[in-house]
Amino acid sequence: MIDALDIMRGVTPARSAARRAVVDALLAHGAVAVVRLSDASRGRDVAAALMAGGVHAIEVTLTTPGALSLIETLRNSDRSLLVGAGSVLGAQPARAAIEAGAQYLVSPVFDADMLATAHTYDVPAFPGAYTPTEIFRAYTAGADLVKVFPADTLGPAYIKGVMAPMPFLELMPTGGVTPDNVGAWLAAGAVAVGLGSALVDPKLVQARDFATITARARKVTDGIAAARAARVTV
Repeated sequence: MIDALDIMRGVTPARSAARRAVVDALLAHGAVAVVRLSDASRGRDVAAALMAGGVHAIEVTLTTPGALSLIETLRNSDRSLLVGAGSVLGAQPARAAIEAGAQYLVSPVFDADMLATAHTYDVPAFPGAYTPTEIFRAYTAGADLVKVFPADTLGPAYIKGVMAPMPFLELMPTGGVTPDNVGAWLAAGAVAVGLGSALVDPKLVQARDFATITARARKVTDGIAAARAARVTV
């Protein structure tokens, strides 16, 4: 854990090479698809549809029946896919997800036990936070990224406002991010975004309309590319 004096000196939370590699790969993609299904048997089809649209980072929530088996299946199906576990609360679920092959863990809240367990196994952890105080606490505790959640009640201007006095933060808003507004979040300072039903709508999965999921994923990746290009030219 670091303190305010460390931050003033330019010190950042320590991160191993293995964790840094996973985070860098995720940031290169810029988007995480939050997959929450009622039937895990369709998980491979969802993953294939997302990858066809350019989204290669998937967070399988532990609220999905059979989530651990799906994580293991996806990890063994395509090594270009970054597979994480979401809705991770506590040390035991964290260990189970890691043993299943999760490359990163995501929580809706700041969970010190989840964070410590992830780092014990040298796996990146993205705890959730909402207020500036919660965000800063997660950062100083060693979060590899901070998931700002639920971001739909905040908006891109909130990210910009929080980062103005704390530009060292690496934030990943989740909730309220859509294929149409992904660029606005990145322009506000987010390093990546998480997309749930706006990308992987359970109704589309139920109808096996994977083509629409692919089209949405392509819109996300195009939006990310456009936002990053605009930032470079400014």
